[in-house]
Amino acid sequence: MSAAARGPSPKPQPTPEPNPATLRPGAVWRNWGRSERSHPEFVARPTSVDEVTAAVNFSRDNGLTLKAWGAGHSFTSIAATEGLHLDVGAINGVRSVDGSLVTFGAGTALHQLPALLEPLGLALANMGDIDRQTIAGAISTGTHGTGLGFGGIATQVRGVTLVTAAGAVLRINATENPELLPAVALGLGALGVLVDVTVECVPTFLLHAVERPEPAATVLAEWMQRSVETDHFEFFVWPHTSTALTKSNTRLPGDARCEPLPRFSRWFDDNVMANSVFRAICATGTAAPAVIPAINRLVVKLSGNREFTDISSTVFVTDRTVRFREMEYGLPLEAVPDAVRAIQTLIADRGWKVSFPIEVRSAAADSLLLSTAFERATGYVAVHRYWREDPAEYFREVEAIMIAHGGRPHWGKLHNRHAESLAGAYPGFNEFLAVRDRLDPGRVFANDYLRQVLGQ
Repeated sequence: MSAAARGPSPKPQPTPEPNPATLRPGAVWRNWGRSERSHPEFVARPTSVDEVTAAVNFSRDNGLTLKAWGAGHSFTSIAATEGLHLDVGAINGVRSVDGSLVTFGAGTALHQLPALLEPLGLALANMGDIDRQTIAGAISTGTHGTGLGFGGIATQVRGVTLVTAAGAVLRINATENPELLPAVALGLGALGVLVDVTVECVPTFLLHAVERPEPAATVLAEWMQRSVETDHFEFFVWPHTSTALTKSNTRLPGDARCEPLPRFSRWFDDNVMANSVFRAICATGTAAPAVIPAINRLVVKLSGNREFTDISSTVFVTDRTVRFREMEYGLPLEAVPDAVRAIQTLIADRGWKVSFPIEVRSAAADSLLLSTAFERATGYVAVHRYWREDPAEYFREVEAIMIAHGGRPHWGKLHNRHAESLAGAYPGFNEFLAVRDRLDPGRVFANDYLRQVLGQ
């Protein structure tokens, strides 16, 4: 039989090098929000820089793409690949300490940091309300907390170690390749594989927390003032109600008096009500959407006033086990009230039944090229849907409001933007692309998401 009769020869399969970062056949991967999935050809779990380098070299030499991932907590497909999936979870813990500068392995989870920093008398300057992400994943997607005097976690980065597409181990800090830090500190996973991250920490501190239900109209009217006057201010507006739940946190010295919530009270509020009961509410709303407005009004009534003082990480972080999907935009700070009012009107006009609140936070301006807060004080508006609901129409219409108010999408949360529109939204966009061309000219670290948002 001729070669033509036999058909085309099968595609040659890559031959693994001896133990390149514990390479093994891939399996289906899903992110936490169940909004994305992929089936990589290979997976690896390196434990050292050398093993990361071996995995990068193997991918490049065999024409595969490589994506590092940590907790899979991004709602976009930023960590998905059909090539080699690199799980950095084994590269973790404190690598070095130099005064307030602490270097962590890239796979260290944010929830591990308080215990690692406490013996050093240190803490992160700010945190978001979810701490399941790895430090590398958090900075690469622009994870942030709230507080107009504080930037996102990536703004606390003072150095990294990066394995480039060429297999080079690149140190980037104030004295080595400093011009790359504004791109690499928030790099979308497009520039290489982070193996460690050096963060500037602060002395341990407490937070005095005051949580109150208030009229949403009043909170929106006072947004600018309260953002300026409060160390960390955020609020949640519940659809189908006229109420906002506010959270105002004031920083106190580490030796201030600690007055935490009683153990039962915290367990009941944060585990039973915020997770178990809310999960049942979301499931009920999915089956019978008409009951959602009444349930939301009941939730607001049951949300009690709380005031307490505790260590910063305990106050910043909320344990969330109800699975959801999210879209978030960073807006000019002063645009937030009008944008939230427009979302409220949209929900009412469309007759949608939305069980999750609208979340509003703030952050300081920064100089990271792809930061949502690049060169402007920023307010964040986030919308969510339960993971068993289709968020497409709601998110699409809310996104139009965000764009009309000058919004920039959070890289780890769902959006529909492409490079053409993002180039105009992010002043540092073209400078970032130049760094990408320098560090990954062959697009070893590319995937469909990066091609969508970076355009090549």
